[in-house]
Amino acid sequence: MLRAVTGRSPSKSESTIDALREQTLRMGALAEAILAKALRCVVERDRALGEAVQRDDLAIDQLDVAIDDAILPLQAPVAEDLRQVIAIKTMATDLERIGDLSRNIAKSGMRLAERPETQLPSRLEPLRNAATRLLRTALDSFQTLDAEAARGVIAGDDRVDELQD
Repeated sequence: MLRAVTGRSPSKSESTIDALREQTLRMGALAEAILAKALRCVVERDRALGEAVQRDDLAIDQLDVAIDDAILPLQAPVAEDLRQVIAIKTMATDLERIGDLSRNIAKSGMRLAERPETQLPSRLEPLRNAATRLLRTALDSFQTLDAEAARGVIAGDDRVDELQD
């Protein structure tokens, strides 16, 4: 990509950062999928979905470790690269946490599957929609390097917190 924009080949550091960005986006796609699966597990009271979430969380954990392993050998990145590396590591940590939280949601769904059918609170639907939309926007803003969209994620997080409260 850098060659197409600047006419020069990317440095080893730039290639590594590009690979880290791709891994982080792959991790983000897994986080989106696992969250959706965990939420479906609760709504549908589907034990098999809950078990799939448990397995999927391991894949997210493995990507987080792979990102750490790729970051550690980087030597003295320039300021812009360092900012990207810090952003990547921060995102990887947050995405790994989404996997953990999705696993917890799925466990709740599995427990619900063992109980008599009850109506879920209607307040959960707007919370679910806002949280999944916010995750999608965060990943899109990272992929496109859209700072304005990223600032919108911060504001959206406040809204999700209000819905949760």
